[in-house]
Amino acid sequence: MADVSMLKKLKGRRDELGAPPTLDEASTNLTAPEVAPVTRPVAASNPPPQARPAKKIDGRSARKTNRTVQFATRVTPEWDARIRALAQREGVLLVEILEKALAHYEQSSS
Repeated sequence: MADVSMLKKLKGRRDELGAPPTLDEASTNLTAPEVAPVTRPVAASNPPPQARPAKKIDGRSARKTNRTVQFATRVTPEWDARIRALAQREGVLLVEILEKALAHYEQSSS
């Protein structure tokens, strides 16, 4: 349920502000025309410096896998670093490492 207690507090504050200014006292900026500043083309003298790539590896854009079920869990930072390094070294996705580990576990436990 929504908390409307803040709205009740604001209702009392309207009385603190007093009456709104008359139209003669109000600013005329609302009736002024809207003029956007004109930008002039600037010749590129020096290209901007290239940003260094981030250290964290983002595998979302690596390739489409057609896997649609989300699987989330919490792991230690050390475990996360180990599995990401392994996936990068092998050139595979994290999910492929987990799939191979599960297959190996099922094979060895039966």
